[in-house]
Amino acid sequence: MARLCFKILIFLALLAKVEASLPKEVEKLLSAYPAQIIGFENNFLVFHDGSRLLFDDEKQKSAEELLKNPDVQDMFAYSYPKGETGAPAKFQDAGRIRNDDFFKKIYGKTTEEAQMNLVTIIWCPKLVGQKLQVSTINDVNKHLMAVSAELDEHPEWKDYLKSAGTFNWRVISGTNRLSGHSFGISIDLNTKYSNYWQWDCKCASENTELPYKNRIPQGIVDIFEKHGFIWGGKWYHYDTMHFEFRPELLL
Repeated sequence: MARLCFKILIFLALLAKVEASLPKEVEKLLSAYPAQIIGFENNFLVFHDGSRLLFDDEKQKSAEELLKNPDVQDMFAYSYPKGETGAPAKFQDAGRIRNDDFFKKIYGKTTEEAQMNLVTIIWCPKLVGQKLQVSTINDVNKHLMAVSAELDEHPEWKDYLKSAGTFNWRVISGTNRLSGHSFGISIDLNTKYSNYWQWDCKCASENTELPYKNRIPQGIVDIFEKHGFIWGGKWYHYDTMHFEFRPELLL
């Protein structure tokens, strides 16, 4: 019995050592995507299909380089501030940095693969009643339906809630980077009540000084965040219509 207890203690100590050695960002990814990511070995994320993806390329990057060529770790370069906040600091774009290969592994490498995982939901059936296509991977559809059910009880927000779109396999305008809409994990709200940095500054330069603008009520943001969605209104390069399922940034 004593020998068995000793072995158990050794095992627990080794397990704790392994867990302690994991980067905190990897721990968040393992927690947020347990159906896809099963481990971390030699600086690579290990997926259920046996494939691997480099986690950290160990390169120092400017804000522009973070956008153009991020590794997986770079997606955590900025901390996402949950709850009510003021205007974002310059270049604080938490969630805007995406490693396309990471999301392709999870949600589909092509538009055809991503479409295979889509389902149609009715968005805010009492107030809006739109049919929207959303990914079923990681229950994104269920999380968005939970958002819908809560927002549907707030008729004072009805004008904001009409959706400008969900799934759309495309690159972001002026870039070769895929939009979160490509994977069926994003939703845009009514453009009539939204602000987008390029529309407001009538420019496309990332280095432009941007006075912050927003008309989306905080209560809407709180409900989305409660169910795993981040908000583009918390980006310095703001996109206040945009919400995206990124649970790893809310842990």
